[in-house]
Amino acid sequence: MRSFMNEKPGAGAIDPGTRIGHVHLRVADLDRALAFYCGVLGFELIQRYGRGAAFVSAGGYHHHIGLNTWESEGGSPPPAGSTGLYHFAIRYPTRAALGDALRRLRAANVPLDGASDHGVSEALYLRDPDQNGVELYWDRPKEKWPRTTERSLAMFTRFLSRVIFSSRT
Repeated sequence: MRSFMNEKPGAGAIDPGTRIGHVHLRVADLDRALAFYCGVLGFELIQRYGRGAAFVSAGGYHHHIGLNTWESEGGSPPPAGSTGLYHFAIRYPTRAALGDALRRLRAANVPLDGASDHGVSEALYLRDPDQNGVELYWDRPKEKWPRTTERSLAMFTRFLSRVIFSSRT
């Protein structure tokens, strides 16, 4: 197996404007996935690609999430202990918008796997109907991120009980 740890690094850091633009998920049931991503989370269906795929987005972008059943229709999630997607994250612009997502999840009786304060962000963790890990989060303003005395980032993980147990977010 090839190791990349000993490879010579490139000629510099990646462009700081680089972003991860979208994710494609294999799902067992396209209509069930659309009911979750559009019906519960509120994404907009941009295009259905036959019976096997759909593209959804926020704000009219061509797609943030692609859903397909091309190799997975009727399938089951990968077994625990296997490689693959741990979770993907959906960033909300404000804490209030994340609170709206939490209200939607509660209304649809979608359970949370957890809720964490990471210092730089607050996050909710859950599973979609195909058991894909989903993180919903908002970033605090960069100037409020926790730092060490040497000004290095000092992220942490603390239980976010007020999100789970409070009716106000």
